[in-house]
Amino acid sequence: MTGTLYRLSAFTQDPAGGNPAGVWLGEALPDAATMLRIAAEVGYSETAFLAPMQGERRTVRYYSPQAEVSFCGHATIASGVLLGRLEGAGTYVLETAVGEVPVTVTREGNDWHAALESVAPAHRPAEPALVSEALALLGWHADELAADLPPALAYAGAWHLVLAAASRQRLERLNYDFDALKALMEREGLTTLQLVWRESATQFHARDPFPVGGVVEDPATGAAAAALGGYLRDAGLIQAPAQLTIRQGEAMGRPSRLEVTIPAAGGIQVSGSAVEL
Repeated sequence: MTGTLYRLSAFTQDPAGGNPAGVWLGEALPDAATMLRIAAEVGYSETAFLAPMQGERRTVRYYSPQAEVSFCGHATIASGVLLGRLEGAGTYVLETAVGEVPVTVTREGNDWHAALESVAPAHRPAEPALVSEALALLGWHADELAADLPPALAYAGAWHLVLAAASRQRLERLNYDFDALKALMEREGLTTLQLVWRESATQFHARDPFPVGGVVEDPATGAAAAALGGYLRDAGLIQAPAQLTIRQGEAMGRPSRLEVTIPAAGGIQVSGSAVEL
């Protein structure tokens, strides 16, 4: 199956920042084994595979180096920016495994910007046993969690365990048992842990362990950002409509900026720029 592979970094305008993603464009998608092989060769946390080559509607699948991922936000932003550069500004509809995701692409001078609208979000309280197990693997203690943002399982195309630290210092220290956390996440159907610290009403800092994808930490996680926005709104923890900024990747030396727009109802919008590598 022939196609063209591009490499971009999402949620940044600096190639040294953001989260790198592969974007493969072809007339038809390769088979699953081929997509997994290409994603492993690329080596980024995710590669998006899009077909056909042209048009406002595309089928897309996402692969980490180890498995297919139901939805990936940063690879979607990278895909949107690439489509904008190749075909122009506008709205592209990506048919993902979890539903349609519109991506609106705009140009601001020499910079391209993409905004995705997630599928309908969902959340539920995290069971105490799951929270305790995750905290033990992270080396966190229950009294280090923020009281005003309870642990939750949150979804906007993929499931994430949201744990909010009470202090920035707690978030800055990340050291966990890779294999044990991977096993827990595979058992629970989790894509990342969304570890956050809320600096202000509209400013968050995040770190996302991603061992199920073969990655210790993700420098920018658009799917988790959308899931967090849906959780905050639907749990009554923020008054919608609202606009949030999530800063991620700074501890890794790959600073990323994710803008999250939370409407009163419906999907959550996550936006950012991307640059080719």
